[in-house]
Amino acid sequence: MRAWRVGQPGPMSSGPLVADECPDPRPGPGEVLLRVRVCGVCRTDLHLAEGDLTPRRPGVIPGHEVVGEVLTCGARATRFSRGERVGVAWLGRTCGTCRFCLRGAENLCLSPVFTGWDRDGGYAELITVAENFAYRLPPRFSDEEAAPLLCAGIIGYRALCRADLPIGGRLGIYGFGGSAHLAAQIALFQGARVYVMTRSEEARALALELGATFAGGADEQPPDPLDSAILFAPAGGLVPVALRALDRGGTLAVAGIHLSDIPPLHYAAELFQERQLRSVTANTRADGEEFFRVAAEIPLRPTTVPYPFSAADKALLDLSEDRVTGAAVLRMDDP
Repeated sequence: MRAWRVGQPGPMSSGPLVADECPDPRPGPGEVLLRVRVCGVCRTDLHLAEGDLTPRRPGVIPGHEVVGEVLTCGARATRFSRGERVGVAWLGRTCGTCRFCLRGAENLCLSPVFTGWDRDGGYAELITVAENFAYRLPPRFSDEEAAPLLCAGIIGYRALCRADLPIGGRLGIYGFGGSAHLAAQIALFQGARVYVMTRSEEARALALELGATFAGGADEQPPDPLDSAILFAPAGGLVPVALRALDRGGTLAVAGIHLSDIPPLHYAAELFQERQLRSVTANTRADGEEFFRVAAEIPLRPTTVPYPFSAADKALLDLSEDRVTGAAVLRMDDP
């Protein structure tokens, strides 16, 4: 099969993503084999290619926003039938026995397996997935629309939950890419006012089009104090900026798996009066199922930018240089 692997991690200009011919994978017990239709391009893939996120094994195939069609089922795999459309997300497997799994916090599992990091992902023609970690996707979304929902959507939803946004509250969003533009739509649907801070003029225009109250520069102070905020940009320097924008009792959730160093915080200006700083770590399958119910009800309107599979390296380069507004998606039916 055709695939893209992470070679020598480094800046995208150095060519860390390598096109290759790889053996077809075979489904193990409890797994299904999928023909990949599309795969979303996530900023985590960029962190992996550039070395911010250390590859778990040499030559791993990235990609964890996968929409595919079931080709075959492994032993004891009975959840899906041949030809069904299935979604593959970041969380690929958990142990099910550690203290976190047993209390329903499988996103904090002590020995998790992640798609496109531990096991090969969707920058390929074929992929295997444990059937219990795959998703049935709402039929109202096309393949291209569904792809970013599998990570950008789910993580944005969990980040929104972690931000403790009160009903009718004011939400600040820092960075406005694939995940942020979906979380904003959920918040707006729930009655919030949304304030977007991002360096991209195109992203600011999209935010206003979706219904944001305000859209300004990345480090600009919003015109009103925020009840909650989410940091999607991987820029630690924005943490004190966002904390200063919070009203008393406000919460800032950091959504990314990678964040540059946070400068020293000043307690009185940035944390006092019960402001809170929280991280977001992966998601549970329950988060995913709940998110897809909400996404179909709204319904979410993903903004996507299609790329042919042969241009996966260009898609990541464009993402690294902030040339993607919304979510990039690799189409397998394009050469």
